[in-house]
Amino acid sequence: MTPPPSALDGLDPLLNAPKRLAIMAVLTGSTSSDFAFLREHLGVSDSDLSKQAAALEAAGYVSVTKSGRGRGAVTAYRATRLGRRAYDRHRATLRGLLGE
Repeated sequence: MTPPPSALDGLDPLLNAPKRLAIMAVLTGSTSSDFAFLREHLGVSDSDLSKQAAALEAAGYVSVTKSGRGRGAVTAYRATRLGRRAYDRHRATLRGLLGE
């Protein structure tokens, strides 16, 4: 017997983590963002941002582009179509839970 639908069904466990949710919020509101902007905007360390972004990349929610070498290297992140859909669904579910 299948359990009845839950108001929590649309929540994405990967996006329940506040830092990953914040990264997706920034990326879905822009074409792309670089590492330095995300780090400063979110107020996280390099290692923490790398860890959170790697989890999103592994899920296929963000794509990563690296250009240059050494001090001039730039790492840019972009939300993928899959990531945008997951974020939109997660956000809609949160809004439903909050009565908005």
